[in-house]
Amino acid sequence: MYKIRIYFLLTGVFLFALIVVGQLFIIQIIDSDIYLARAEAQYVQRNYHLYDRGDIYFQTKEGELVSAATLQSGYLIAVNPKYVTDPDEVFNGINSVIEIDRDRFMSRLQRGGVYQEVASELRESDADEIRARGLSGVSLYPERWRFYPGGSTAAHVLGFVGFQGDEHEGRYGLEKNYENVLDRPGSAYKVNFFARLFGNIARGFSDDEDVGGSIVTTIEPMVQSFLEYELGKIQEKWGASSLGGIVMDPSTGAIKAMALLPTFDPNNFASATSNLIFSNSLVEGVYEMGSVVKPLTIAAGLDSDAIRPESTFYDTGRISFDGYTISNFDGKGNGIVTMQDVLNKSINTGVVHIMQQMGTDLFADYMRSFGLDEKTGIDIPFESENLLMNFESPRLIEYATASFGQGIAITPIGMTRALAALGNGGFVVEPYLVERIEKSNGEIVQMREGIFEVNRAIREGASREISRMLVNTVDEALLHGSVSLPRHSIAAKTGTAQIPKSGERGYRDDAFLHSFFGYFPAYDPEFIIFLYHIEPQGAQYASQTLTDSFMEVAKFLIQYYGINPDR
Repeated sequence: MYKIRIYFLLTGVFLFALIVVGQLFIIQIIDSDIYLARAEAQYVQRNYHLYDRGDIYFQTKEGELVSAATLQSGYLIAVNPKYVTDPDEVFNGINSVIEIDRDRFMSRLQRGGVYQEVASELRESDADEIRARGLSGVSLYPERWRFYPGGSTAAHVLGFVGFQGDEHEGRYGLEKNYENVLDRPGSAYKVNFFARLFGNIARGFSDDEDVGGSIVTTIEPMVQSFLEYELGKIQEKWGASSLGGIVMDPSTGAIKAMALLPTFDPNNFASATSNLIFSNSLVEGVYEMGSVVKPLTIAAGLDSDAIRPESTFYDTGRISFDGYTISNFDGKGNGIVTMQDVLNKSINTGVVHIMQQMGTDLFADYMRSFGLDEKTGIDIPFESENLLMNFESPRLIEYATASFGQGIAITPIGMTRALAALGNGGFVVEPYLVERIEKSNGEIVQMREGIFEVNRAIREGASREISRMLVNTVDEALLHGSVSLPRHSIAAKTGTAQIPKSGERGYRDDAFLHSFFGYFPAYDPEFIIFLYHIEPQGAQYASQTLTDSFMEVAKFLIQYYGINPDR
């Protein structure tokens, strides 16, 4: 009886083993293509449910959130070349619904294997139509992808998501800078339970895994759109090679708008002809800014008591140092002038005089105190350092040219921050674009608790005095006072800078950088605007090319935010 039981048990084990071997034979030999296709698709195919990434939001002046970057749902098409018996029929069937490249499709078939993606980001209606055709070897899989509802709006702020080698991640802008927040671990590819378990046990089961989240920016969508509209008008009229603008709260550093031309659509970034278009030159570019630096020099002179607004200077139109001669923009002298005249008439020799009254060391210390010797710390990647070698030179000529904005190169965001200190009471603030992080677990992380002041550059009294002088410049000198607003004070100044020659000393005679900054209300400013463009055609001075657009943006902000008259 005992032996019979042993025989039955061995027979059962043998039959079970035979069944297992038979099933393995079927899976590995007979139906290998089917299961291989499933396996590859399971491990490689991007997943509708698992692919996840936090959103990016703009924020209206009322605090309402507007989607700037999110996920969109749809389908991708994959083919198993082994089951495509008629490539032309399959191509025509797909191409009749969505346009695909024939050569690319055929090359995918020639690669063989069991899973080749031929199209992605299909709408559900298109997927249904292709599915109804019953094309042999064709499969549709749900997927998600990054989508930017505003198209090119604030493209240089947002950046985009793309492949960096084998990693799918943020490549520029906020997408890159906040990758560790926006990325949802384990979401980029579909991996089954066992693959996740054995491929990354720590990530699969860790209680400490970062849950990720979404970010809420300081960008106000209406302000952003209006700034981009005005930049478009400047580009159309003056044909600059590149141009940009910033709108910032000068007291907090909150960026309300940041835009560049030429721009791109992050939904279709692959169509860009050069990667250079993705760079945010407001943060990455350094330029000799010209006369917008003069208010910094004058403010330093006021704060150090080297000058007063009514101090006088005899202007001969030119001054020489170290074998070089500095002239005014028109080559003419103005005789006895006040410091207000120096600002209104943008007299180069006048600000050189202020630098001399201060002394080179003190002058350089003040320029550094405006934050020009360091990065701003703005939360956008690849910020460049300003070039201030002039302040290390033993030659007086280097300090002289720096006093009116030549020979030193500054990022537009660094220039905006320095100029903001003129109006906000003398403080250097840290510009920023993200107000808060909203984590997936419901936690809210505020990125700014109050105002983040880096240091004080000038006293409050000097801030008020230079603001008064800049208001006078707008009221009396800017286009002869024709653009001044009777009920609102605006402190502003233009800048026209020569562009250095490429690869050699000296400056070009046929190319200029125009800039324009201003803040308002002048004595308690809510906004500072900075505009610039490179190589505008048909006009030499920034007052000709940028005044109208600056004033249009200023008037829009006054009306949109309901800023009360201050005079």
